[in-house]
Amino acid sequence: MQKSLFSSLLLASVSASLTAHAANNDEINLPETLVTATRSDTAKNELASASTVYTREDIERLQVRTLPDLLKGSTGVDVVQQGGYGQLSSVFMRGTNSSHVLVLIDGIKAGSVTAGITAFELIPIEQIERVEIIRGPQSSLYGSEAIGGVIQIFTRKGAQTEKPSVSVEAGGGSYDTHREAGNISGRWQNTWYNLGVSNIESNGFKPKVTVDNGVANQGGYNNTAVNARVGHRFDNNVEVEAFFMRAEGTNHFTGYDATSINRKDFVSQVVGTTLTKDLLDNWRSILRFGQTRDEGNNFEPNGQFDSKFNTTRWNASWLNEVTLSSEHKAILGTDYRVDEIDSSTQYDKKSRYDVGVFGELHSKVFDNHFLNASLRWDENQAFGDYVTGNIGWRFNWNYGLSAFASFGNAFNAPSFNFLYYPRYSNPNLKPEQSTSVETGLAGNHDWMNWQLRAYHTDVDNLIDSVATTYLPQNINKAQIDGIEAEIGTEVLGWNHKLTGNLLSPRDRIKNTRLNRRADKTLSYDLSKKLGAFDLGATVLAQSDRPDADYFSGEPTKVNGFVTLDFRTAYHIDKNWMISGKLNNILDKHYQTVNNYNMADRNFFLSIHYNN
Repeated sequence: MQKSLFSSLLLASVSASLTAHAANNDEINLPETLVTATRSDTAKNELASASTVYTREDIERLQVRTLPDLLKGSTGVDVVQQGGYGQLSSVFMRGTNSSHVLVLIDGIKAGSVTAGITAFELIPIEQIERVEIIRGPQSSLYGSEAIGGVIQIFTRKGAQTEKPSVSVEAGGGSYDTHREAGNISGRWQNTWYNLGVSNIESNGFKPKVTVDNGVANQGGYNNTAVNARVGHRFDNNVEVEAFFMRAEGTNHFTGYDATSINRKDFVSQVVGTTLTKDLLDNWRSILRFGQTRDEGNNFEPNGQFDSKFNTTRWNASWLNEVTLSSEHKAILGTDYRVDEIDSSTQYDKKSRYDVGVFGELHSKVFDNHFLNASLRWDENQAFGDYVTGNIGWRFNWNYGLSAFASFGNAFNAPSFNFLYYPRYSNPNLKPEQSTSVETGLAGNHDWMNWQLRAYHTDVDNLIDSVATTYLPQNINKAQIDGIEAEIGTEVLGWNHKLTGNLLSPRDRIKNTRLNRRADKTLSYDLSKKLGAFDLGATVLAQSDRPDADYFSGEPTKVNGFVTLDFRTAYHIDKNWMISGKLNNILDKHYQTVNNYNMADRNFFLSIHYNN
């Protein structure tokens, strides 16, 4: 993609931002507190951490239909997809591997134990209340996987009112897609509850290119989900909450030869309970127990069973928040996790444990200076002990300006496929490990919010396969340098948000760019309320990315692209609304993974009821 495209869009948005005054800045401000950055509710303007937050209101305003659609275009996040609904989606954060992103669902660690990644494409967005994205190393709080950052998904909690709140939605669009969803929530005295159900079905499109440049047929996708939550606060200030989410369905995808259709029956589930008690006025203790499941049964085109990969993660954590004074807060805790496999493939080992102990101090020092320091020790059954740490500093000046800097290290334990898969594994692998440094400036003014960050990450012991034996080894190294920018303002009643990423992800051994990462990304969102109408548009521009040819394995390049989406909603009255979105208006033919086409011009219409 030509640099002039990015430069023009950036200069246009900055020029508009600098010449306008915002009448109402509330809609473009990020939420004021975060949980994921410290494992405790902490003011965002006291943290050095880079973050992006999506609320339920954002999900509905943007009219996204999948979690990957919500994440793509986010600052520091690159999403590559092998087709449409239900097809494999990989999330790269700050240029690190897709396996270097830790995913939590309601505080419970998710993801496939065998593959080492999370199936974002199967998590139903209708059951999501909030998504917090924390960029940068977070192993000092969470342990393995958090080299690039953490994505925490909070499922629907619903309204906290005595009168039950009900929402219903139904819609349909291109590729014979239809979706239905309903949710009811409320509170009765000291008890709160939420129940939601959803279903989406689509025939999909033809994403995969064949050897003779034809296009393989694409099968269908369906996902039915339920989400339930109930909690109660007792008279002694003890709170107990239980939550459950389950998504199951069928996904059809093209096989290796791109001429046949395979089927996968999947289950993605999380269940857990939390007990909270104020032991003293300044000491809150939280116990959480939970389990996540990632299950897949695979079938051949003739319907014959082929394989199953069912993985389970059992989680337990004990967290203690201690307020030392009005300016100092300590967080102490421990995590315990057991990963298990039930597979038709006979892995050399089928379970392993990990135990971690951590502590964090959040302090205000001097005037408007804030420090965060955390330290963690992990013992993993696969490779032994590992210690990680992180320190961050932020200074908020009186003129709406902030400066911040941080340093941390992180690690990623090898997946079961790398360690124990028969004939193609290496039980002597070491954890991948990283060090990162970051600095930046931000401004929060009446007329504009902006943020600029620069970071440098070194990753060692990267796992790669040896060409002669096909066995994984710790033979690779990477250096990743990046710049992130965000600007938000209001011009003539229109809300503008511009984000940009410049990335240099290098393989230090081969001196090449890491595969499947775009080195330039620009995202621009525009929205406005006009009477009973909500109007909006999104532009996503990404440069080319290196990849490997699907058939020959030789290096190749996936071209850059620009997509334009329009959305609108009409509020019939206070309860009813009609919404519609037209995606890829320019009908751009593009790919993010070599040989896998993305959707052409498509639409989705829906009707909503809320009370």
